[in-house]
Amino acid sequence: MTGQTPQPPLKSLVWPMRLTLAGLWAERLARAFWPLWSLVLVTLAALAFGLQDLGPLHYAQAAGAVVGLFALALIFWGGRRFRRPTAMDALDRLDATMPGRPIAALRDTQAIGTSDPASLAVWRVHQERMAARAAGARPVQPDLRLSSRDRFSLRYVALTAFVMAALFGSFWKAGSVAGLTPGAAVAMPGGPSWEAWAQPPAYTGKPSLYLNDITDPALEVPTGTRLQIRLYGPEGDLTVTQTVADVAPPPAPDAQATPAAAVPDAKAGVHDLTITRSGELAIEGNGGREWQITATPDTAPTVEITGDMVREADGRFRQDFKAADDYGVVAGRVTISLDLAKVDRRHGLTVDPEAVEPVTLDLPMPRKGKRTDLTSTLVDDLSKHVFANLPVTMVFAVVDAAGNEGTSAPYEVVLHGKRFFDPLAAALIEMRRDILWNRVNAPRAGQILKAITNRPEGFIRHERAFLHLRVLMRELEAKEASLSVEDRDAIAEKLWKIALMVEEGNLQSALERLQRAQDRLQEAIENGASPEEIDQLMKEMQQALNEYMRELAEESQRNPGDQQQQEMMQGQMMSGDQLQEMLDKLQQLMEEGKTAEAAELMEQLRQLMENMQVVQGQGQGQGQDGPMGDLGETLRDQQDLSDDAFRDLQGVPRDGEQQGEGQQPGQEQGQEQGQGQQPGDQDGQGSDQAQNQDGEGQGGSLSDRQRELRERLNELQQGQLPGDGTEQGEEGRRNLDRAERSMEEAEQALRDGDLDGALDRQADAMEALRDGMRDFGEALADEQRQNRDGQGGERDFGSADPQGTDPLGRRPGETARIGSDENMVQNDPDQRARELLDEIRRRSGEMTRPLEELDYLKRLLQMF
Repeated sequence: MTGQTPQPPLKSLVWPMRLTLAGLWAERLARAFWPLWSLVLVTLAALAFGLQDLGPLHYAQAAGAVVGLFALALIFWGGRRFRRPTAMDALDRLDATMPGRPIAALRDTQAIGTSDPASLAVWRVHQERMAARAAGARPVQPDLRLSSRDRFSLRYVALTAFVMAALFGSFWKAGSVAGLTPGAAVAMPGGPSWEAWAQPPAYTGKPSLYLNDITDPALEVPTGTRLQIRLYGPEGDLTVTQTVADVAPPPAPDAQATPAAAVPDAKAGVHDLTITRSGELAIEGNGGREWQITATPDTAPTVEITGDMVREADGRFRQDFKAADDYGVVAGRVTISLDLAKVDRRHGLTVDPEAVEPVTLDLPMPRKGKRTDLTSTLVDDLSKHVFANLPVTMVFAVVDAAGNEGTSAPYEVVLHGKRFFDPLAAALIEMRRDILWNRVNAPRAGQILKAITNRPEGFIRHERAFLHLRVLMRELEAKEASLSVEDRDAIAEKLWKIALMVEEGNLQSALERLQRAQDRLQEAIENGASPEEIDQLMKEMQQALNEYMRELAEESQRNPGDQQQQEMMQGQMMSGDQLQEMLDKLQQLMEEGKTAEAAELMEQLRQLMENMQVVQGQGQGQGQDGPMGDLGETLRDQQDLSDDAFRDLQGVPRDGEQQGEGQQPGQEQGQEQGQGQQPGDQDGQGSDQAQNQDGEGQGGSLSDRQRELRERLNELQQGQLPGDGTEQGEEGRRNLDRAERSMEEAEQALRDGDLDGALDRQADAMEALRDGMRDFGEALADEQRQNRDGQGGERDFGSADPQGTDPLGRRPGETARIGSDENMVQNDPDQRARELLDEIRRRSGEMTRPLEELDYLKRLLQMF
């Protein structure tokens, strides 16, 4: 039976065996020839992407030879490892998948007991059982896993390359390999052949052209189109002449170029040209063709500015522009230069500016869609730059894919930046601009800052900004003689932060926030701010006004017994609807451009707020005794001490002093003590003056005052404070501990002569004191509210109205019965309705009432 295909013992095993055999073929072919399949896939991918057309012909031929030799080696390697599968191998694999190997049992023969009937019966039963088990055989799947043989997953790399070539390449390009082999050029029975392709630049989006299919002699292509021409056949049968591309000159130095020169054949029949101009292209010879090529130039893109520059409320500027190009804009930029001729050369701008490079910003480009005709908006913030709010010249430029650049006409405009409406913040920004303009302005800026901070009371409301400014002035004074660029930039950054602190504010009092919002809005109205800035400032003032009114209401709730103050406040207050109507009218006037009327209405609103402040001040001044009054006095003394320390730092006399002849700037102790001495007692005065003559004595007097304040604060902490045992009270004590530590550090700094460090620590101490007083005030308000609620509950349930009226305001009857003798219905219902409506309006304007009641009254007004 050698050489014959073994037959399965059962007919039902024929197809399972065949399918298993096919799987064995696939498994062994894959294991033996997977490197060959991988090489074939990679080669096809390279051909589909046209790699054979990128280089010289001999490079492609050498690569083809290497691939061919490698393929032969892989075929030989796979043939040695391949073992042809047989039907017996399929039966063995099929049998191995079933328990008891039934196929092998069916192929066995009985060796002994063939003459014994019982043994034969057992054997038949065994054969029947194995046949029944073999009848359920199923084909075995091949094991195509190659991970143990391909540890680097090269087969997946080849498969991925082939899939990418199928998706993004063209297998028609593989046909160009026919020209790589000698003798393959004879493609037409009538003689030699040629092939030519015209490939426009990729950014144009136009398809490649196969010139063999184009019979029209007129051909229009974009400039920069790549021509690839292959000539097949004996050398010299076909030649290429053209006037559309630049070619290398002939080797001979005396050779003269002609307009229609033959292309030098340096690549053995392969010509690669780039069209740069219109002209003629001809393939001369048997079967040749001519074209009149028109090269469409790639025009430069255009860009223009549309609309005026817009300033946003946060200081950013917006500038619309429009750009266009025949194939699309790829990038753009704007160059901003100072227009020195239009700068108002006054004050710090009288000197010539230092050299400043123009600002270059990238133009925003859409991520999706076409860029042939786009409209966009440049949004940026150059508020910190020296060009901010100065005349500049803007030039927009855009570039297309070919490198062509188009520019706009110069745009002369005042570069918008953040505007500061607080007078102090605006002054700081102006000094910052002068220093950035030229460093020679540093001494002048220092003198102006000294003048600004000489009498800060009522002018500088942000105390922490004031302290930072004083430290910055000291630094500027020390470096103004030799101010480097790095120091200039650092000082400019600090001035910017201080100006922001002043402009945006961190005021503890709602009244201070309201005053700052009013000042900024008034300044914006007078300076002609943009509608966006006016709208933002209106929102800030309305928010500050709401907070101030709420604070007045809370103050009235904390002092319910002060009837005179409440009556005076009610006489000055107006309803929320009337207030909102006034604000709406103000905004309407601004939108209509009626600045004079808006300023007049703003002044009326300011006067109303001042009247309310006077009423509130008349009710205050009481109840300030006790720990809260002591804390307030400590805070004021700490502020006075900080002011004196700064004046000593600047070398100017303190308040109430006259620096006489022979007196040092720091003398204050002798003058104060001299007032309490007899005329003949000169020892103490002389010793104090001697002490103040040197630095240690001056620093020691300030440090002693700082120590006294720290000890006073410590004594207050030892006593009872509002809200002891509550969360607000404990938080207030922690803030006082923080203030005491800052005072101790300030004291040590004063003793060491470090006035700059002492000012910083004193600022921290004052901030901690304010935080603690705010916490104690909240705790005290909670205690008073709880006491008032308890007393009110007792009055509601256990006491009568002292005026003897019922809840409806009527007097009880005189006949000892429940009710009233007064008529509940008035004679004039319309008059009564008007009175009720007026009463509802009056009560809705009383901010001392609970919020629930105010909401209810507002809903009633909306209904009726």
